[in-house]
Amino acid sequence: MPQIPFHYIDLRTFSYETEDEKRVNSALQTILPEDFPLTRMESSGHHGDRIIVFSTRVESADAIRHVLIQLARLPSFETLQSELDERVTENTELFLRLDKQAAFRGMIRRGEGITLRAKVEAYPAKKSAAVKNADEALTQAASLLAANDSE
Repeated sequence: MPQIPFHYIDLRTFSYETEDEKRVNSALQTILPEDFPLTRMESSGHHGDRIIVFSTRVESADAIRHVLIQLARLPSFETLQSELDERVTENTELFLRLDKQAAFRGMIRRGEGITLRAKVEAYPAKKSAAVKNADEALTQAASLLAANDSE
């Protein structure tokens, strides 16, 4: 992937009191490069229950490339690409939710639990340019995944 048209990718998930914090951390790490640092913040819910927020910002080209390749593993990858116009905002941000339980099992699936927000580079900063750039980057990530899987 010659150039990565993303400024950054933010990932965030919550570990509720009924969940194992290490398992939730592991789920988020499934999407990230090995040993990628996470921020851990403790909070509490409306009824005083403990909530741990895990988040990270991916900014380096190699790490962003890794996350995009993980997204290319989605069974609904083609559907994601066809929905880019709906998933990219006027502020050139791509939003997607991933399944936390599937991620813990080492699979990338769309669902609830992990929020992905990516700032797409677009010059001029227009939604149409961001959609085009995101589509091209995801297509390149899928090509890299196919090349890696064939080795």
